[in-house]
Amino acid sequence: MSARRRHIASGALAMIVALTVAGCSGGGTSEDSATPATIVPAAASEFWVDPSSTAAKQVQEWRQQGRTADATQLEKIARQPVAHWLGSDGNTSDEVKGIVGQAKAAGRTPVLVAYNIPNRDCGQYSQGGASDDGAYRDWVGQFASGLGGTKAVVILEPDALAQTLTSCEGQGEQDGREALLSDAVRTLSQAGGEVYIDAGNPGFVTDTGKLADGLRKSGVSQAAGFALNVSNFQTTDAVEAYGKKVSDAVGGKKFVIDTSRNGNGAYTSSEDKNWCNPPGRALGTPPTRNTGDSRVAAFLWVKEPGDSDGECRGGPKAGAWMPEYALGLAKSAKSS
Repeated sequence: MSARRRHIASGALAMIVALTVAGCSGGGTSEDSATPATIVPAAASEFWVDPSSTAAKQVQEWRQQGRTADATQLEKIARQPVAHWLGSDGNTSDEVKGIVGQAKAAGRTPVLVAYNIPNRDCGQYSQGGASDDGAYRDWVGQFASGLGGTKAVVILEPDALAQTLTSCEGQGEQDGREALLSDAVRTLSQAGGEVYIDAGNPGFVTDTGKLADGLRKSGVSQAAGFALNVSNFQTTDAVEAYGKKVSDAVGGKKFVIDTSRNGNGAYTSSEDKNWCNPPGRALGTPPTRNTGDSRVAAFLWVKEPGDSDGECRGGPKAGAWMPEYALGLAKSAKSS
């Protein structure tokens, strides 16, 4: 319910003071004809900013087109660290190694999302994932090999546990999912991952006792904690209150909150799928460890602002870039 996949291409040069963007644009401008532009990253975060992110390329394209004001607005996204989503396409080990290498060279910590559980998204908008349990364990091993002991924040399988406890109940593919997650926690943690098991949001699993039991079965005791609000819009206050109830039930474990699009809170209407490309939303608090609460380990931008939630409200497939939607999020943001 609301997570989606994000692919990344490695090979961008790391930066320390400024990010130089020279890649092709999201609108089709060729790499050869692109004019280099500089995106200055936010300074107050330990997390790595990808200099070739989709938003950074869009900023460059709009500058070339004369859309200067819109490009400036979109820098609110391009300047911030956004998580990289990894599935089963390509060589996962090399892909992870490339990301963590760039981040390490820049003196920053990358944020990665492991998103390849079998029967991912219960076959809905972000369907896919590993073919079976064995293939998933092999993939997690590749992910861990790419980490190679380098520090990285890893958000483990958005929606997987919450859907198992709710909308995917009764589907045979979900049997043993907690065991898979527990194995992944152990493997990725041993490889340097600061692992947070995704636990949905306050509107997903309302029974926090049931969720806590699922987290325990999924290895939360071995993890850094759990993640909330991934790709969703719940307010930070509501998510913190919910997270503390869950934390109380799992030994005081810390949690991270996705604040990428929660600046205006959740979309409330009588329409179906209020979590899918809702109008009038805004960027939330930029990524930081300075959360003001000892149990909230970080505010993160796990969902890339501007990526589609799925084919609803005129949007493209899940994970596809929506530049005008991204611009709307930026314009509505309460701060840069």
